[in-house]
Amino acid sequence: MSTLVPLLGSGQIEQLPPRAREVVEYRKSGLSLNHIQGCPLDCAYCIRHTYGLWDQRQPRALMSDAQAVACLVAHPYFRAGRTPVQLFNRATEPFLPAVKPHTFAVLEDLDRRGLTNHVLVITRHQVSSEDCARLNRLLHLKVTLLFTYSGIGDQRIEPYPSAVAAASLKVATTTRPRRYRTVLYWRPLVPGLNDTDEHLARAAVLSRHADATVFTGLFYRDQIAGYYQAAGLPEPYSGTARRKIVPETLEQRVLEALAGRGPVFRKTSCAVSYVHGLPDYNGHYGVRELCDICPLAQIGRCEQAHHRPTPERIASLAAEVPDAEGLEIVDIDDRAVVVDGLPHEQPRYFLQHALGFQVHDRQHPHHAGRHGRAEIGWQQEGAARE
Repeated sequence: MSTLVPLLGSGQIEQLPPRAREVVEYRKSGLSLNHIQGCPLDCAYCIRHTYGLWDQRQPRALMSDAQAVACLVAHPYFRAGRTPVQLFNRATEPFLPAVKPHTFAVLEDLDRRGLTNHVLVITRHQVSSEDCARLNRLLHLKVTLLFTYSGIGDQRIEPYPSAVAAASLKVATTTRPRRYRTVLYWRPLVPGLNDTDEHLARAAVLSRHADATVFTGLFYRDQIAGYYQAAGLPEPYSGTARRKIVPETLEQRVLEALAGRGPVFRKTSCAVSYVHGLPDYNGHYGVRELCDICPLAQIGRCEQAHHRPTPERIASLAAEVPDAEGLEIVDIDDRAVVVDGLPHEQPRYFLQHALGFQVHDRQHPHHAGRHGRAEIGWQQEGAARE
């Protein structure tokens, strides 16, 4: 029985929602490649809701792996050695048995090209010692495995057990020697669902088995809220938000639980960069309150790499990519570049990674001390921008 997923025909692809047809899409932690779509794990909060793909549970391919890699490296936003890449993080699980051959095919194709880019692979599935050995044969890419672990026991919310990710993390981290790195991706943290003292204690112990830990909250968008309501699931919040929700008191409890347990970060790119001994490619150093939990050595790396860009440099980069013709530079300081006139987030992410410096949209301001999170659960309403 073949493990390769079925290939959609052009007519079938045309019937997909518009955003689902985008094989390459820029997201904050990297340029995301998603030519395989569909997942049977049925996590209620899955981002597939927002792409019109929730009902697609059988993984299917929109093109071959070779075509997908060619699309990625030829994309206007891609820069060899610079652009961080995310693989299958939007619409499927990269270590599903049917998807895993595609995951390795893409990684090995990129590696044969001699590319040294960060590649983020986010999984909650079983990763075997054989998988780790194969990952170790990659010579050039900076691969990071991020193991999604929540500890959520309510199978209506998360049918696939977190224990699988925990076991996979241990296997991947204990493999020696290894070129790839591991991160405990502790998410989504949701008050009343997985934030008891016992939940926090278990995750803190698990963090010892990773090169670093990132904690984050829930994307609770309108489409996800609609699914919760239709399915009769307990709603975690009374409202939805554009950004991830991590209430202030929950963050403090998490930091207390992880104190002394090893390196912990609020942002994915901070952890990924740290485990490879590099400065944060998202330039979060400008938002200094994010750095109060970072290892001193990492703060030093990020400080050395932190250079305020000139308007000329920003304009030159914007001229290289689509959808940035209307870019207006509102302000530049040591924290961030503030821009306006962009039709969507993707050119902003390109600029941020090309500069290694925070780029904020005036229409969606960041607020001091909230760490780029939703307002829900925070008291500093209307504080100055980050």
